[in-house]
Amino acid sequence: MLMIGKTLTEEQRLTKAMADVIGNQNYVALAGILMMGDHTIVATGHMGCHTAMTNGVNAWYARDFVAGLSDAELRFLILHESYHVLYKHLTTYLHLYEQNRRKANLACDYVINLKLVDFDRECGDNGFIVMPKVGVIDEQYRGMDSAQVYALLPDDNGKGKGSGQGQGQGSGEAGEGDADGETMDQHDWEGAKELSPDERKEIERAVDEAVRQGALIAGKMGSGGARLLDDVLQSKIDWREVLREFVSTTCAGNDYSTWRRPNRRYISSGLYLPSGISETVGELVIAIDTSGSIGGRELATFLGEVVAIAKAVKPQAVRLLYWDTEVCAAEYYGQDQLDDIVKSTKPAGGGGTMVECVPVYLREKQIKPQAAIILTDGYLGGSWGVWHVPVLWCVLDNKNAKPDNGKAVHIESSDM
Repeated sequence: MLMIGKTLTEEQRLTKAMADVIGNQNYVALAGILMMGDHTIVATGHMGCHTAMTNGVNAWYARDFVAGLSDAELRFLILHESYHVLYKHLTTYLHLYEQNRRKANLACDYVINLKLVDFDRECGDNGFIVMPKVGVIDEQYRGMDSAQVYALLPDDNGKGKGSGQGQGQGSGEAGEGDADGETMDQHDWEGAKELSPDERKEIERAVDEAVRQGALIAGKMGSGGARLLDDVLQSKIDWREVLREFVSTTCAGNDYSTWRRPNRRYISSGLYLPSGISETVGELVIAIDTSGSIGGRELATFLGEVVAIAKAVKPQAVRLLYWDTEVCAAEYYGQDQLDDIVKSTKPAGGGGTMVECVPVYLREKQIKPQAAIILTDGYLGGSWGVWHVPVLWCVLDNKNAKPDNGKAVHIESSDM
């Protein structure tokens, strides 16, 4: 049936706007990201959503807010939510939210809005997307990531440097449980916080796959849309952010449940379930490759970062292992000894590189850590080992190294 003369519902407008974005050759590279989760119109105030909201996978759009947007503004909003997913904002920067929610929200939005406004101008598609008036934008943050923007934002209520004087000060209609205030959308940090390590890993895998597929599609179409993914495909990942996120999430206990704080992940499904509360955090193992390629400066920098994070999550202990073809030295530090690690540690080793000796050592000594962090150059003489705990591989100066288990982050000596 033809829709001539009929006004589209908000649901129909959302569907049409998504189709318009995917059908535009300049944005086709984001098709995989757009299709990852659900995009849903909800009643204003549902789940605290008064404008739009994402949990890093799905997106919700408040009916009244959508009704007041032009088609171009709605397309911008859809892309804005999709970029939170693309950049993995709600997991990568969860530690910033725990420090200052308002600043974390603003930092993520400044990066996205500048990216979209600039790209629309560069591709000569002016007018296809238009930032809603409640969006924040500031030229001084161009070329920065969210962590860099966060560091420059003031701790006050938005007055002064970095408060978004460029355009839009936000709706000021923050709903219950929402502290965004000055941004155009709500960010469900609590929902992201309750994701299990396996769930986060699956989301990261899905995002990475969507990025690869999007770049491939754009390339086959001869579209310039792949440029939208350039900073994701080519950017150097801040290893400190990855390290912090890994420790914070894998060392988050779940000792017992409380009904006083419902699990937000299930509220939208009509289920009222308890959330977990951590009482204790287990032992953290740090295993350092001492086969000869890791210098004193790199080691001190790395250990300093690990110690700072460990002091925040308060593990029962940190066990430091040095290895080459076997574990050459083992040091144990309790919670009250963390400050002593960098100055008192005594590296040992210097032979070959056989990391499988580390999980064998843990099993033989019946050590059951909550997580393991491995610093290595990745030039192994054997396999990556068989692990029964979450593992983060910090690979130094070897982008070709691809661990077949755990999570990997590549580090360049120049970044340490």
